[in-house]
Amino acid sequence: MNRRPTIIDVARKAGVSKSTVSLVLQNSPSVREDTRQAVRQAMADIGYVYNRSAANMRMSNAGLIGLVINDLRNPFFTEFATSLQMALAEKGYSTVIANADENADLQEQVVSSMIEHGVSALIICPTYGDTKATFDAIARAGIPTMQMLRQVDDRLELFPFIAPDYVSGSREATRHLIEMKAHRIAFVGGLEGRAVTEERKAGYLEVLREAGMKPIVMTGKSSREFGRNAAKKLTEEHPDIDAAVCFNDLVALGMLSGFYEIGRKVGEDFLIVGFDDIQDVAQTYPALSSVRCDIAAIGARAANTVVNWLEHQETPQPAMRTPVSLSVRQSSQMKKRRT
Repeated sequence: MNRRPTIIDVARKAGVSKSTVSLVLQNSPSVREDTRQAVRQAMADIGYVYNRSAANMRMSNAGLIGLVINDLRNPFFTEFATSLQMALAEKGYSTVIANADENADLQEQVVSSMIEHGVSALIICPTYGDTKATFDAIARAGIPTMQMLRQVDDRLELFPFIAPDYVSGSREATRHLIEMKAHRIAFVGGLEGRAVTEERKAGYLEVLREAGMKPIVMTGKSSREFGRNAAKKLTEEHPDIDAAVCFNDLVALGMLSGFYEIGRKVGEDFLIVGFDDIQDVAQTYPALSSVRCDIAAIGARAANTVVNWLEHQETPQPAMRTPVSLSVRQSSQMKKRRT
């Protein structure tokens, strides 16, 4: 080799990414020992000598956590990102946040950039779609990475997963509506086939089977627009339905608007329970009942898990579920006043 070896040459020789070599130069604890040894050997084999001052500049990223969110427009994920960033700050870590906008290609791009900039760990609320390239790149870099709120990669030994107990939440919401004397209960929202939709729907279906009630499922985009249209469609096509468990609070808020437009009173003619319990739902009228996931607690738990992984080499358990509870408000409790 006639020119001075570069970091790219080291990466090619060791069979790793450029970002992994950067992490080795930083003495990052996030790199596996076998990977570290391979990179060091490649450096020796080709005679690579790094610029110490440049390495010190790279070290300025030590303690930087990459946080990738699938959709920051959704208040649920915004609240999670805020809670997690604050919890990490209390532990002395800075956070760089990116919005993947439910785009798997964009997610791959921002994750690659974060790896190249030497983040110590990654926390990802992943998009759906073809995400294998994203997680394969992380695996090659050997960076501690958590999947949050959604699981899209099955390699939980590499990418542990934390999420609320969605099944328990929909189960509790459905039982509550039955206790409030609902005669026919629908499940509204969530894209068909997605893991989160199936989990949130599962508790609903289980309780209806136990009660001998016939389910009706209306899946679709998890948005206010879908909820608004669903309220009208349910009234037109299934006038006997008098209650709904919604996939999330955005769908439930849309249903509130839709029923208001057609003159149907939520809390009297129709009962609604949302899911996530974002901050705004307690301020609507009628106030919206919702499954509370306690996003602040999840953020704190994620921060503790990642910091212990980095500082004490405490590998997280593969999958962790956090408890949920039901916040009962006007949208689902007024019907009990009927005789």
